[in-house]
Amino acid sequence: MAQKFEDLDVWKQARILNQEIFKLTNQDCFSKDYSLKDQIRRSAGSVMDNIAEGFERNGNKEFIQFLYISKGSNGEIRSQLYRGLDYGYFNQSRFDDLYGMSINIGLLLGSFIKYLKSSEMKGSKYKL
Repeated sequence: MAQKFEDLDVWKQARILNQEIFKLTNQDCFSKDYSLKDQIRRSAGSVMDNIAEGFERNGNKEFIQFLYISKGSNGEIRSQLYRGLDYGYFNQSRFDDLYGMSINIGLLLGSFIKYLKSSEMKGSKYKL
């Protein structure tokens, strides 16, 4: 098991997606849509932040709960990407790249949740 959340591949991937969302929302048209810009940035931040917060809880049950929240925020990103595409803020190719990153993160989160549910290790706070 990782010693810190920064070691988790899923967190690293979420961080990259967050950076890409930030770049995307700084572009001319998108940067002026303050509500969508704020919403998608917060969703992207929530993915990585909930992985970190869950990890720091030191117990699988809480970690799994936060991973599910992260997974939900990741779904929000995909929905918000559709809105940005529909509004003409970026092209189909850029959409496909970011959508693919989000799908990959969702798969990683799902696999990690499955692993934690079946793991004998329940977290460091449960050690005697």
